[in-house]
Amino acid sequence: MRALLQRVSEAAVTVDGKRIGEIGAGLLILVCAMQGDTEANADALATRIGKLRIFRDDAAKMNLSLKDTGGAALVVSQFTLAADTSRGNRPGFSQAAAPEDGRRLYEHFAALMARDFTVATGRFGADMKVSLINDGPVTIWVEA
Repeated sequence: MRALLQRVSEAAVTVDGKRIGEIGAGLLILVCAMQGDTEANADALATRIGKLRIFRDDAAKMNLSLKDTGGAALVVSQFTLAADTSRGNRPGFSQAAAPEDGRRLYEHFAALMARDFTVATGRFGADMKVSLINDGPVTIWVEA
């Protein structure tokens, strides 16, 4: 699985003009299941993200994890993280998991994150509008 993390002061997701998820300080997690991914990949990704020390401590060093800060997570599915841009001008998405697998793994990942953190989510497969205030800015790519 792939995830793009953005450390945020706040983030929200809107579908059809209605805000369906929002958080204050924490992480916006854009997540994509790839072909061949399993629940074990989702487990590893959730564990890794929860332990990443990317939040500032009292000395302004990136030394604290999401768990240390008590921050929240906004988990949004984004199959375009599977984009292959190596050929031509139109990205290919053939490495993304099939929609039914993608939904299952996205929901599994979000549930894993919710065991330890306050979690809001987007809606799988929907046309979503995501707003955020990137803190830092800090944006990190993670795979498991």
